[in-house]
Amino acid sequence: MADNLAVANIQGGPLAPDIKGTVTFRSVQGGTKVTVEVWGLPRYQPAVNGQQQVGPHGFHIHEVGICKVGDTSNPFMAAGGHWNPDNQPHGNHAGDLPVLFSNNGIAYMTFFTDKFTVAEVIGKSVIIHESPDDYRTQPAGNSGRRLACGVIRGRRDI
Repeated sequence: MADNLAVANIQGGPLAPDIKGTVTFRSVQGGTKVTVEVWGLPRYQPAVNGQQQVGPHGFHIHEVGICKVGDTSNPFMAAGGHWNPDNQPHGNHAGDLPVLFSNNGIAYMTFFTDKFTVAEVIGKSVIIHESPDDYRTQPAGNSGRRLACGVIRGRRDI
């Protein structure tokens, strides 16, 4: 029987240790319903002195299900790049998800996609970035540093 539910438990890294949350992937007719609940996100900060703005936060599925921090100034690089099984230009990767808006540090969002099935994302990771994705810049949308990560696990692994 195909997997119809997967969950990623999000944990902040050294740049945003207070981030916690859950991303749920559920099979629905025609695709996948994704539900996000996240707390501890940094508040929006406009770009200053040539640095990128903070928030809304880029949100992506990455190629590898490893959330090892590694370099504390550039964490979660072991998760690889954006998941892009169809070799599409950025903005149309299967792993390109809507940005997360921090409202007093909290973001709730549910959306539908037909770009992947639940079974296809199990074993990959979800990353929350510092800055918004511009959905144009190649290869990853200029969304900044990786703040939080969660490995996507199937129902049998939860």
